[in-house]
Amino acid sequence: MGQLNFHKNTPLTPPPPTLPSLLQKIKSLYILWYSYHQILPKTHRHTLGQKIDNLLVEIIEAIAIAIFLKPEEKVPYVRLAIRKTDTLKIFLMILWETKSLDNKKYIALSEKLNEIGKMLGGWNGQLSKQNSPGKKPGEK
Repeated sequence: MGQLNFHKNTPLTPPPPTLPSLLQKIKSLYILWYSYHQILPKTHRHTLGQKIDNLLVEIIEAIAIAIFLKPEEKVPYVRLAIRKTDTLKIFLMILWETKSLDNKKYIALSEKLNEIGKMLGGWNGQLSKQNSPGKKPGEK
């Protein structure tokens, strides 16, 4: 049996591992999307809804890979995540325009996605500066 929290007499759970901010945001977006995906109309749940779900997973993968690479190796993965994020925005717009997503859900998803897009754009810009040909090795 694990340690007990003597104040509440319940088992202690370890704190969740900390994720980089961008990964935390995309994870949060996916969890929100997951709750909406379950209630999409059947006509979209297994088509466009599944495609959106797959894109989110692919974005998470690209970001997770890029985080652990050397700066000069990150660029293709960051750009892939940007392209998939842009595609995701269009697919969400289609769901909203076909009334498969109501205004409130569409806005909630879009706000999170826009924030992620800005972070990816900033990361891409930073990497472009770091990897520009005029830089000397080790210079920032």
